[in-house]
Amino acid sequence: MQKSKKGVLIAVIVICALVALGACGFLVYKTINSDAGEQTYDNIASSFASNLDAEKTTAAQEETTAAPAETKVTKPEVDTDTTENPVNLAELSAMNPDIYAWIYIPDTNVNYPVAQSDEDDNFYLEHDVYKNYSFPGTIYSQACNSLSFNDRVTVLYGHNMLNGSMFATLHNFSDETFFNEHPYFYIYTADRKLTYEVVSAFEYDSRHIMNSFDFKDDAVFQEWLDEAKSPRSVNSNVRDSVNLSLDSKLVVLSTCLNYGDGRYLVQGVLVNDEKTE
Repeated sequence: MQKSKKGVLIAVIVICALVALGACGFLVYKTINSDAGEQTYDNIASSFASNLDAEKTTAAQEETTAAPAETKVTKPEVDTDTTENPVNLAELSAMNPDIYAWIYIPDTNVNYPVAQSDEDDNFYLEHDVYKNYSFPGTIYSQACNSLSFNDRVTVLYGHNMLNGSMFATLHNFSDETFFNEHPYFYIYTADRKLTYEVVSAFEYDSRHIMNSFDFKDDAVFQEWLDEAKSPRSVNSNVRDSVNLSLDSKLVVLSTCLNYGDGRYLVQGVLVNDEKTE
């Protein structure tokens, strides 16, 4: 009887050890995959940047060759005071026609291409811009939204990565000081610079926004505008000075919460649409 109990105990210990090893292995895999994904976007950003200093780019490439495991290529420096396009989207689109925009949020890690698949709405949830499997995925929209950002509401999705990449730093907007000091984010298309003023940032439920609301209906859209200005969320920040109307065009940036089910949303309203140089 004692031998039987001892055997069961040993089996339980072995199973627990294997589960622990598997969990550790998965965490290591996720970390490596996340870092590799971020390096991919750094390389893309530098390769297709339109405003990087040639000497700095050459130096960065030389450092990367000498120590690839330690050096990251600098992302494009976005000067939001000008209408210069920070990336060559024509070349990016030639590489992958699904790429149609670039998003930049000052003082965050958000400086990425935006894609939309015409075959699978969630393809870029776990694929990079080369269409290879990648745990961090790509910032993306779904086919329910046009590529022109002319819809009343456009939703962009991105992972809340543990290493701070993708849309993880959207959570910076939960800090009132950060929210107040960072009123704008920017989206670049092939020939336009779109400036969005951040209306609000708050925790939301897990509903699929575009499938749950018919924004063509004025009454429904007005309810959404009211929600943006007065979120039913304990953890929320709102810019009271922003005015919204039925003519407003919103972009909703959506990522996972740091805990539990639901989404963290940062909503911006288009305040300037300029032609890029």
